[in-house]
Amino acid sequence: MRVLVASDPGSVGRDNEDWVHADERLVAVLDGATARTETGCIHGVTWYAHRLGSTVVDLARDCSTPLPQALAEAISRVAAEHQDTCDLDHPGTPSAGIGLARFRPGGLEYLVLGDVSLVIDQGGKLNVVTDDRVSRTAAAERAEADRHPIGSPGKTAALLAMKHAELAARNVPGGYWIAEADPKVVEHALTGSCQVSEQTRVAVLSDGAARAVTLGLLSWPNALELLRADGPAELIALVREAEAEDPQATRWRRNKCSDDATAVYVDGFKP
Repeated sequence: MRVLVASDPGSVGRDNEDWVHADERLVAVLDGATARTETGCIHGVTWYAHRLGSTVVDLARDCSTPLPQALAEAISRVAAEHQDTCDLDHPGTPSAGIGLARFRPGGLEYLVLGDVSLVIDQGGKLNVVTDDRVSRTAAAERAEADRHPIGSPGKTAALLAMKHAELAARNVPGGYWIAEADPKVVEHALTGSCQVSEQTRVAVLSDGAARAVTLGLLSWPNALELLRADGPAELIALVREAEAEDPQATRWRRNKCSDDATAVYVDGFKP
């Protein structure tokens, strides 16, 4: 079994708000949600993603514990770690998307919550599990933000308005769901399981790495082939090259020139 991993911060000198763990039993990719407003937390998004990631990995190692239960318990434990120092009821309290894949002989289980993508290729039959509910919120505010180039005052103001609209839709019916302080959000996670064979390939990507597909640079089958042949670092390098060609986001509309990017690729299963 082969497990390949790469993670790269969106900009030099800035903390990577993604977090990743990957081995032959378990993959976890967390994508900390960018904070554009106050959060009520003294720790920040990077701390939250790292603490939630390490906690859920510890719990999910026990294969008798369902992945939603492991995530719910991890959310509760991390909330307990900073409830005395931070306002966990603040609208902007730190949050993170998460993708989990747990392997067992002959099969895998998965969970996706927030904007992390999990791709399973069963010998040419592709299953892409992407939680795009956040991107369907604040439609008018997103359109306004897309009108402005990165670095302009208009972009900054529009992104702030978009963030407030997103936060109003966070973890409420009709909005989107993401890990923060309430373990009940796991009820809205995308979960499933499947058998694996020697032809199975699996990838888990934060949205910064998934730009290889969402920007139209590659199709999912081509992205998997690049991951297989050259590894996750090359996929991220392709994204970085496109971002550098369009620093103001006038060709490929986006909120940040470069986002934190994390990709895991797994193949070589022996059922």
